[in-house]
Amino acid sequence: MKAALLTGIRQFEVKQVPDPKIINDTDVLIRVKNVGVCGSDIHYYTTGRIGSQVVEFPSIIGHEAAGIVERTGNKVTRVKPDQRIAIDPAVSCGHCDQCKTGRDNTCRELLFLGCPKQLQGCLCEYIIINEKCCFPINDNMTFDQATLSEPLAIGVYSVERSMISDKADAVILGSGPIGMSVFHVLRTKNIGDIYITDKIEERLMFSRKLNPRWSGNPDRTDIVKEISKINPLLPDVVFECSGNKEVIDQAVRLLKPGGTLVIVGITETDEISFPIHELRRKEITILNIRRQAHCTQKAIDMLDQRQVNMDSMATHHFPLEETQKAFDLVANYKDGVMKTMISID
Repeated sequence: MKAALLTGIRQFEVKQVPDPKIINDTDVLIRVKNVGVCGSDIHYYTTGRIGSQVVEFPSIIGHEAAGIVERTGNKVTRVKPDQRIAIDPAVSCGHCDQCKTGRDNTCRELLFLGCPKQLQGCLCEYIIINEKCCFPINDNMTFDQATLSEPLAIGVYSVERSMISDKADAVILGSGPIGMSVFHVLRTKNIGDIYITDKIEERLMFSRKLNPRWSGNPDRTDIVKEISKINPLLPDVVFECSGNKEVIDQAVRLLKPGGTLVIVGITETDEISFPIHELRRKEITILNIRRQAHCTQKAIDMLDQRQVNMDSMATHHFPLEETQKAFDLVANYKDGVMKTMISID
């Protein structure tokens, strides 16, 4: 099969590699149709690592995907050949202490598509994954929409974990795909004002389609000062979706006493610092988001029922042969890119 191999920092090569084989009775062979380029993929592309997860070149990355079931193991009942599916890229063990308490996303033996030393990624013609990660989609759902269910599921999970209350005000720091996924989910809730920031003007313009109370660029304005003018008591919840460690200070200053900081973005650094005295005085709650748990079907249902419309998020499309070009576009934030899709025929 064809695969886009990450062969070095900022280097892809499209080559023929062996087809994956069904080994376990619960395995599903999927013909990949669509792959979204995620921010975590860009970390691997530009630095070769996320924390202790270091790429061993050559490697197949990519985890936001949708496709068609090709074949199944003998005990698969969830899907059947020729069925169109969205994919949850995380494979939990189902028997550790974390899984038994519903925390599949912090499973002790968690395996993830495209993660170094775990599972082969999706930038190829075929993948194998456990049937529990396969989610059937309706014939009227596009593969773009099915692929977007993965970042949307993170948005769903982040908002659920925040336990944001009715009429509460929220700030989203970073209006990339994850920030916009959070924004879409918040728009389905009965909350108060939503404020959003980003350093890329095109993304701010994109976010304004959802009518935030205020949007601004932290490189051009004092966002804490501006939001404080509108809301002197300060917002209740801040979703940090940029992965920028400098934004943490802004988040803490933006929150009212008793507020909640939800850290969704992934930083490129191993350590970040907090203004500890302000955190203490305000008694801020900090929530860390580790991907998502049990939210894939919820995301698919939201898309299917048109509770959210994320179609415009897929701003660019490339064939597998142009994976390098697709990643360069996203890594350099060019041409107003929001979400780049790689189609595999």
